[in-house]
Amino acid sequence: MIIVVMGVAGSGKTTVGTMLADAMKCPFLEGDALHSPGNVDKMSHGIPLTDADRAPWLSAIHARIVDASERGQDLVVGCSALKEQYRNVLAEGVPITWVYLKGSLELIRSRVKHRPSHFMKADMLASQFAALEELSDAVVADVSTPPRTIVQQIMTQLHIPGRRKNARQV
Repeated sequence: MIIVVMGVAGSGKTTVGTMLADAMKCPFLEGDALHSPGNVDKMSHGIPLTDADRAPWLSAIHARIVDASERGQDLVVGCSALKEQYRNVLAEGVPITWVYLKGSLELIRSRVKHRPSHFMKADMLASQFAALEELSDAVVADVSTPPRTIVQQIMTQLHIPGRRKNARQV
């Protein structure tokens, strides 16, 4: 099973995704790690990315998803995937289960303000919420609940047993 944990910056993709992958005993892919240095520089300076900026990044994530799928390996991916067109790129030729971490601008802004070392700054959240196209076919998790509770809810909704194959880093 390929699961993409998506949402705006600060919604908890890395925290929830890592915990979910640990519970499933499968790798976690941090989508942000595949951004180009140029993309990171733009975001660090408060410049929102364009669709053209995102294209190579989404392609890189898709390649990792395809690789895991072809090997029959479970994978949890953390990726904003804000727009349907981005999700279409990620899912091309591969069945993906979407988990949408949903929260209010106020809650997420307060979280982002408390992580000063991250390249995504609080003043860019408005552009993320503006770009967000919510999914109708996703497991939706309320990010105001504790991460452990969110992971348990995801596993219950997706009928995932508590332990699976041995994990391996991607």
